[in-house]
Order: sequence, then C-alpha cells, then structure tokens
Amino acid sequence: MKTSSAPRPRLVLRIYRFYRDGFRQMTVGRVLWKIIFIKLFILFAVLKFFFFPDFLATKFSTDTQRAEYVIEQLTQSAQGSTQPVKGE
Repeated sequence: MKTSSAPRPRLVLRIYRFYRDGFRQMTVGRVLWKIIFIKLFILFAVLKFFFFPDFLATKFSTDTQRAEYVIEQLTQSAQGSTQPVKGE
C-alpha cells in the first residue's frame, strides 16, 4: 500500500519549525526570556569582575612568571598527595 502523500520533513527540521512557530506566538514568554537573558548577562559578565579577579595578572607581570607559578602550584599539590589512598 503506497500513499501519495509528500515525504515527511526530517525530524530536526520539524523540531526547528515547532520551536520557531511557538516563539513567534509567545506574548508573556518573550518578556520572560528577556528577563532570563538579562539575569544571565548579570551573572556571567558583571559579577565575574567582582568575584573572579584575574589573580595571575595582578600578582605577576610576565607570562613566564605566571607559568612558573602555575607549574609550582600543580607540582606541589601532586607531591603532597603521595599518601596511599585507603584500600590500596
């Protein structure tokens, strides 16, 4: 039994059209999405400067000094963990 209907669009294309049409018809949702994007911007762009300062740039002036400090910190933590883990 063969039907003469047009072939179904690919799943990805159908999903894209579903969301595209849904976002076009939103009224309250658009405002909510704008609020979400503003909050994300505040979290990742603004608060980053206050809570995550560039530690290496403030303590060291050259890239080689920064690299040496990072290597020193990594090797110290690796040397400090030479104690066997319980069960080994």
